[in-house]
Amino acid sequence: MIIIGIAGGTGSGKTTVVNKIISSLPAGEVAVLPQDSYYRDLSPLPMSERAKVNFDEPAAIEWELLVKHLTELKQGKTVQMPTYSYLTCSRQKETVEVAPRDVVIVEGILVLTDPVLRNMLDVKVFVDADADDRLIRVISRDCVERGRTPQTVIDRYQDVLKPMHSMYIEPSKRFADLIIPQGGANKVAINLLVDYIEVRLAKAQMLKN
Repeated sequence: MIIIGIAGGTGSGKTTVVNKIISSLPAGEVAVLPQDSYYRDLSPLPMSERAKVNFDEPAAIEWELLVKHLTELKQGKTVQMPTYSYLTCSRQKETVEVAPRDVVIVEGILVLTDPVLRNMLDVKVFVDADADDRLIRVISRDCVERGRTPQTVIDRYQDVLKPMHSMYIEPSKRFADLIIPQGGANKVAINLLVDYIEVRLAKAQMLKN
């Protein structure tokens, strides 16, 4: 099993990179654990308090559960990945069954900030993108998918996303084995990553035989 961590700022194109890796490899060969699925459950808090929580700092993630699930996948076990609602800021009752695969991708803005998780990664990737491009993507996504207004998104970007990016996400770039500028548009970097994965898989198969 190869475990790949893909980090980068909000709206940098991480999901695009993940999807291109999946489409470049044989069907069923990749499992994905999105960091966002592991936000701590805030259902005990009233909605007024949930709205004040900073979701862009490491403390918002239940790293212990993510590491536990990753460890179990390495052991050949199937895990029940939690699902999270951005509308209610709480975990949902439904879970997603994730079975072990040859390639496991852990994707999220803070993936390279946690030292325990970082040490489990075979390949650490940072998807880089211009701040203006990221803001445009965030406005488009949050208005459509999360029911926010453009002004709300801009205010949150200035008050939370931008300072948290500078404090946690950008510094984590130094841990990356591969930095992908221009996000999902960088076909050369993505092809290099896919080639490396295929070589690792081929070597692992040879050792089995």
